[in-house]
Amino acid sequence: MEAGPVPAAVLLPLFLKDGEYHILFTKRTTHLTHHSGEISFPGGRCEESDRDSADTATREAWEEVGIDPADVEILGELDDCHSIHNYLVTPVVGIFPENYTLTVNDAEIERLIEVPLAHFSEPGVYRVEYWDHKGIKNYPMYFYLYGDDEIWGLTARILKNFLDVFWGVEQAGEESEQF
Repeated sequence: MEAGPVPAAVLLPLFLKDGEYHILFTKRTTHLTHHSGEISFPGGRCEESDRDSADTATREAWEEVGIDPADVEILGELDDCHSIHNYLVTPVVGIFPENYTLTVNDAEIERLIEVPLAHFSEPGVYRVEYWDHKGIKNYPMYFYLYGDDEIWGLTARILKNFLDVFWGVEQAGEESEQF
């Protein structure tokens, strides 16, 4: 019997830049075992010393991009997401200060991507494809473009959930099945 999903958390980090809110993404290095070269949020597996999902998310953000957990104002959590690698990921939304000095862990992170929140409302940025995966037919797979970068997979699912909540859009049951 397969073990249950592994608890994990990510930080959806918001910050002000030039008077507008941005979201910070990371592009993972190509030598990592999981999600190499993909765009993601800072995050990872919960450790026994973590008190809760916010603790995990901010600890990982500290390790990956140098945001001190004390400098993150937690706004709340989004719906948990199951990953294809058997993780149950809790997205934690938080704001860190403007003009913050980030320190990239280059063993894990190739580069940072700062996307203005308003970008996600522009035409042609978002698309959905319907995939068949592990017995699930017509599973919605979301994609967001920012320049030459494509955000997809679990990160795009979390981003879509955030944007739906932020803009007050009903999801109409699209997320009812997970893989």
